[in-house]
Amino acid sequence: MSLRLLTRRIVATPSRLRPLARTLVTPSQPATASVTEAPKADAEAPAESAPSGFKLQPRQSRGGFVNGRPIYLDAQATTPMDPRVLDKMLPLLTEQYGNPHSRTHAYGWEAEELVENAREEVAKLINAGPKDIVFTSGATESNNLIVKGIANFHKSKKKHIITTQTEHKCVLDSCRFLQSQGFEVTYLPVGPTGLVSLDELKAALRPDTSLVSIMFVNNEIGVIQPIAEISRVIKEYAKEQGVTKPLLHTDAAQAVGKVPVDVEAMGIDVMSISGHKIYGPKGVGAAYVRRRPRVRLEPLIHGGGQERGLRSGTVPAPIVVGLGEAARLAREEMAADHAHVSRLSKRLVEGINENVGYVVRNGDPEHGYPGCVNLSFAYVEGESLLMALKDVALSSGSACTSASLEPSYVLRALGASDDMAHSSLRFGIGRFTTDEEIEMVIKRITQVVTKLRDMSPLWEMAVEEGIDLSTIEWSGH
Repeated sequence: MSLRLLTRRIVATPSRLRPLARTLVTPSQPATASVTEAPKADAEAPAESAPSGFKLQPRQSRGGFVNGRPIYLDAQATTPMDPRVLDKMLPLLTEQYGNPHSRTHAYGWEAEELVENAREEVAKLINAGPKDIVFTSGATESNNLIVKGIANFHKSKKKHIITTQTEHKCVLDSCRFLQSQGFEVTYLPVGPTGLVSLDELKAALRPDTSLVSIMFVNNEIGVIQPIAEISRVIKEYAKEQGVTKPLLHTDAAQAVGKVPVDVEAMGIDVMSISGHKIYGPKGVGAAYVRRRPRVRLEPLIHGGGQERGLRSGTVPAPIVVGLGEAARLAREEMAADHAHVSRLSKRLVEGINENVGYVVRNGDPEHGYPGCVNLSFAYVEGESLLMALKDVALSSGSACTSASLEPSYVLRALGASDDMAHSSLRFGIGRFTTDEEIEMVIKRITQVVTKLRDMSPLWEMAVEEGIDLSTIEWSGH
């Protein structure tokens, strides 16, 4: 298959496709070499022509940048589209442009077949049936549809919902909205590592509980919740009390395609999926809504009755097909991706700890996704750290809330102090992250943290002079 990529060149390896221009050092050079030592011949490679007539310019390295762009380590915010996904989408943008709901001609039949093939691929990724998959605009819409839809359908008999304090904002805000409508919501706390207590969950369950919504992999600290055990607790409670089982929803935007997800084996009733978190296009996602036994919920959007009447509107065939291809690639390459990400994650953490002291890892490394590494650097202000690391694209928290100056509510739920929460950075490692990039990031983190601490009076007082900062009475202004 030819890869019709407009903006980057790629090279095939036996296990994955990698951006060619990210091979920044030759084998004869040391592994920790700066990207400024990239072979000159590569930087001066002639431009090539893409199938569409666009020019493919070679990516040049300069300092910590590649073609003036920083190293990307924010995979929890979004992932770059895999070139093979784009290759699958392009025909639907130029030739196969039919409406998948047009039943009277070949253009519509063709688009419908492609959409249904994509539905099957998404279903295979999570061991579901194709008819269980409802296409949406993304995980935020899926979460809103599921949380509000289930609550409203069962509100005549059940008006209690359980979730956790560390959910994504769209789940928390949906629950707060439902509270304003007269529903009761229990926000379960989490332990210091971010894991929910099964005993506290069981104690919170009530006969009028309609929904339990707990995120699969946390988007800030990467902790993996024990979804199968949570499902077991819910089933046992319902059996003991002789009541209808509350439905289990999990926001799996950060889990699907990265860790094994089996809705049947794990007892999941409803689930949210995002396309751009698995190297697919933005603007598309899916909701898994179990059909047998049937999950009932009210739709948010009304109209033509598409997607089993749960999500009216023309299905955007090009990006849905992109989601399907991303799901297929994730299913086939999950083991290789996980091994690649795990190796780089281990090197990143070890490299930083070898060179920088007073670093705290947030979350549970033993029960977490290795591609999400959240570190707090004591005596360093997180925003200053980010500003100094302009050649590395990182996040100080969720991309949906990082515009706020408030410390991460997820880290505060873990018991982190405000200063440590403010000093946190989230490193998102993905399929296309390279060894050279990790070495460069270790080098830059070491340089910047050392410089900022040398400028910090708190570092001087606490570390160099041994003063207990908690005993100091700070004067206000």
